[in-house]
Amino acid sequence: MSANKRTTWNSQLGFLLAAIGSAVGLGNIWRFSYMTFEYGGGAFLIPYFVALIVAGIPLIVLEYGLGHRELGASPLSFSRVNPHWEWAGWWMPLAAMFGIMLYYSVIIGYCVIYFFLSINVTWGADTQSFFMETLLHTSGSPLNFGGLVLPVTSATLFVWTICWIICFKEINRGIEIACKIFIPILFVLTLLLVGWGFTLPGAVKGIKAYLIPDWNTLKNYKVWTAAFGQIFFTLSLGFGIMITYASYLPRKTNIFSNALLTSIINCLFSFIAGFAVFSVIGFMSVQKGLPIKEVIKSGPQLAFVIYPEAINHLPFMKNIFGLMFFAVLFIAGISSGISLIEALACAMGDKFGWGRKKVVSYICLIGFLGSLIFTTRAGIYLIDIIDHFVTNYALILGGIIECFVVGWLLKAKVLRSHINKCSLNSSFKVGFWWDICIRFITPLVLIFIIAQTLIGELKITYGGYSLDAVIVFGADWLIILVILSVAFTFYPWKPELLKREHLPEEDKWLL
Repeated sequence: MSANKRTTWNSQLGFLLAAIGSAVGLGNIWRFSYMTFEYGGGAFLIPYFVALIVAGIPLIVLEYGLGHRELGASPLSFSRVNPHWEWAGWWMPLAAMFGIMLYYSVIIGYCVIYFFLSINVTWGADTQSFFMETLLHTSGSPLNFGGLVLPVTSATLFVWTICWIICFKEINRGIEIACKIFIPILFVLTLLLVGWGFTLPGAVKGIKAYLIPDWNTLKNYKVWTAAFGQIFFTLSLGFGIMITYASYLPRKTNIFSNALLTSIINCLFSFIAGFAVFSVIGFMSVQKGLPIKEVIKSGPQLAFVIYPEAINHLPFMKNIFGLMFFAVLFIAGISSGISLIEALACAMGDKFGWGRKKVVSYICLIGFLGSLIFTTRAGIYLIDIIDHFVTNYALILGGIIECFVVGWLLKAKVLRSHINKCSLNSSFKVGFWWDICIRFITPLVLIFIIAQTLIGELKITYGGYSLDAVIVFGADWLIILVILSVAFTFYPWKPELLKREHLPEEDKWLL
């Protein structure tokens, strides 16, 4: 798609809601809450907000600015800065699509199944056995696939179909409209869950565990590493999504203020959603007579084992509470899922000049077929392994590369100048502090995070899985993504696409 014919958002609100929808995902609801509890309660908020300031906001400003300046998804944007780094531009959307969306769609499928189970609360008393054995028929090993699980496969097909319907249309008639509907509903349902949670017996106990600070934890570097990692993941950084979304913005737009709003609203949502989670955890603690630590679990266990068990103990309206909770998870998942698809669809449209409908259809078909491995009886184990490696290595590597390409090759001050020129009517300007973060602070922090994770990995195999499983579905998966990223660079760009003279006449002032 040529730049002068590029679709734009219908409104700033539409862009903002789409960006927030991408950032707000399933991890905001359970991952942030669990990490806050594990790493010192209220004390965790200090490194979390430090991470937001020195890593989260600088990187989201970078991605918004780069996509807006270069009018392209990450591969085209990187190629216009330096053609030798095109592969890195492909790395991000490929990691997002084939590293995350393949299994993310399956988890959203779990939400679909549990939404319908909530109608009559039919998961039974033993929610752990129901999830792992009755529903997933787990094989006990990531290397023993054991065939497809039909309900999960069907739900995953439904998820991919919904994403295809939304992404099939131009972004201002598909994703923008969907997010204008989904995000307000998501926020309203979340607030209803928080309010309902406050009424449960034991809710105060859970909220105290969530917020009471343990200041001693701040002395542990792992807490700071976890905070920076959470900020990085929760803002959808390193996926190529925000670069893509920003490329559809009008030429005169307040990039910095949009970046601030996206970051702050996303983090506030995580914090508020934590009350809904921990009020239920406190309720469960009282009902079972167990300490909070023995009740709370991370990841899918929290959503599909602990919450259903809590719903079983509710005195009334169990099905309504269940329907609301899994509707929240479904909407959060879909709003993030469509952005993962869009990042790759836009990149391929830029490169090959294919029509949007064709690209989106192929991506969704291949995506569904790729998801089938996660709908097998080994699926839950594969999700755990690949999620760990993609989020702890692939995405952080993308962030480090972004800092190098923009900070040192393009020069941070060049992009900062562009951002400020585009925001002539805004009092929010990017200062020199941003250059320092992008060139030094942010990449050094990310390098430290990835190094610490790798050191720990070399000592103990992740999750207690066999070394073969970790290599095949962890390291090898990343190697395949690298090969794909490089392979896409062999197809040449049309020469005119790499020239910045492609800008429409009314936008020449931006050069």
